[in-house]
Amino acid sequence: MPTVEHIQESIATQLAATTQTGIALLPIRRRDVGDFIGYCGLIVGRATVEEPEIAYELFRRAHARGYATEAARAVLDAAIATGRTRLWSTVRTWNAPSFRVLEKLGFARDHVSTDDRGELVWLTCVLP
Repeated sequence: MPTVEHIQESIATQLAATTQTGIALLPIRRRDVGDFIGYCGLIVGRATVEEPEIAYELFRRAHARGYATEAARAVLDAAIATGRTRLWSTVRTWNAPSFRVLEKLGFARDHVSTDDRGELVWLTCVLP
């Protein structure tokens, strides 16, 4: 699991690139408590600016409460508002919770690739 510092560095790096790409990772904070529980947003990642990747990661203490789905839905709606027609996501084969989140949002498996860390499932969502 990532540390708070690691996630904050990831967000800072992505926000620095926002002026070039127009997309970013944003922190997720719970409304009722205001604590930082992870991030969600669009990244170029393994995709392109025109068809970016949705990315999210939450601390274990925030798992299984619907926060990832809620945040990813907001990002998906924002992507639709920009006129994008497709998003990607890449997920490690062991990450069943992420597959459930993406399936709720309408993502479907496209293909599988392999890198130095193992198999990577590519999912895509065609936007209205």
